[in-house]
Amino acid sequence: MFVRSILVGSLALTLGACAIQTPSGQQQAGTFAFGLWGDMPYAKAGDAPKMQALLNSINQSDIEFSLYDGDIKDGSSQCTDNIYTDALKMFGSMKKPVVYVPGDNEWTDCHRLNNGGFDGVERLAHLRKVMFPTASSLGQTQMPLEHQGKPGEKFVENTRFSRGGVMFVGINMPGSNNNLVLSAKECSSKSARKTAQCDAANAEYLERDTANTAWLTGSFEQAKSANARGLVVVVQADPGFDLPETEELDESAAPGVSGYRAFMSSLTKQTEQFKGQVLFVHGDTHFYKMDKPLYSPTKLLPNFTRLQTFGSPSIHWVRVTVDPSSEQVFQITPVIVKQ
Repeated sequence: MFVRSILVGSLALTLGACAIQTPSGQQQAGTFAFGLWGDMPYAKAGDAPKMQALLNSINQSDIEFSLYDGDIKDGSSQCTDNIYTDALKMFGSMKKPVVYVPGDNEWTDCHRLNNGGFDGVERLAHLRKVMFPTASSLGQTQMPLEHQGKPGEKFVENTRFSRGGVMFVGINMPGSNNNLVLSAKECSSKSARKTAQCDAANAEYLERDTANTAWLTGSFEQAKSANARGLVVVVQADPGFDLPETEELDESAAPGVSGYRAFMSSLTKQTEQFKGQVLFVHGDTHFYKMDKPLYSPTKLLPNFTRLQTFGSPSIHWVRVTVDPSSEQVFQITPVIVKQ
C-alpha cells in the first residue's frame, strides 16, 4: 500500500549556497545550468513592481533555459482571457527558452466566485490553445519540445526534452487536489459550479491522471534507454509532502491530496527502477525547500530529491547546475533577487 510515498520529514539538505542576483563563475566542460520559477506575479500581493528585477536576473544569468511551474496569477482574481496573453508577454520577454507548466490558479480554481465563476474545464481547453501556440518552448529563443497531445488538444501541455544526459518532463498536475472534487459540499463551496460541472471535473481528472502517469512512465523508459544520468519532473502541485506524519493515518489518502496518489505511486516505482537521480520540482506552497521526502524521515529513497520553488510574495528563482559526471548530478542554488 502506498502509505509513505508522499510524506516528508524536515530533512535539512544543503546543495549549493544561496546566491545574490545572478550567480557567476566558469562552468566545467559538460555542465550546464537551468532556472526554475513560478507562482508569480500575484496582483493581490503587489508583485508587479518586483517582476522586472526577477526577469532581469534570469535574463542576465548563464542558464540555458528555464521552467515555470505554474500559477500565472493569484487565486482570487478573475480568469479572463487577458491573464493568459499577459503571461505570454512575460514569457516573451525572456531571452532564453521557457517551458511553461500549468498551475491551478489559471484553470482548476477558475470556478470560484472571486475568480469569475468560470468553467474550469473550459478554461483548461482555452489554456491549451493559447499557452502552447507552437510545438516549441516559449521565450525569445525557442527550443523544440515533445508534446503528449496535438496542438490545441488534450495533453498538449505535457512536454519533455533531453539535454546533456538529463530528461526534462513537464506535467499538468495542479494544486486544488488535481481537480478532483470529493463531495457535493466541496463542489458548491464559494463556487459557481453545478453538479454536472463537478462530474465533468472528475471525469477530466481521471482522464488526465491516466495520461499523466503514462507520460511519466514513457519518459522514464526513454531516460533508461538513453542511459540518462538524471530526470527532472516539473509539476505545480505540492502532492502532500508536508502533511504531518502519523502511524494511524494514511496521509496519501487524505482528502486534500488523494488526487495525487496514483501519480505519486507511479513516480515512486519508476524512481526505484532508475539508476540516475530524480529531481521532482513543484511550486504551489511558495516556500523554497529542498529535501528527500520519500519514503519517510527514517527511510530514504536515495536518488529522489524534492525541490519546492519560491512563489509570491517571495519573487526569487532557483538555479540548477547539471554535472553528469557528478554522483548527485544536480547542484541547486536559490537566487535571491534584490528589489
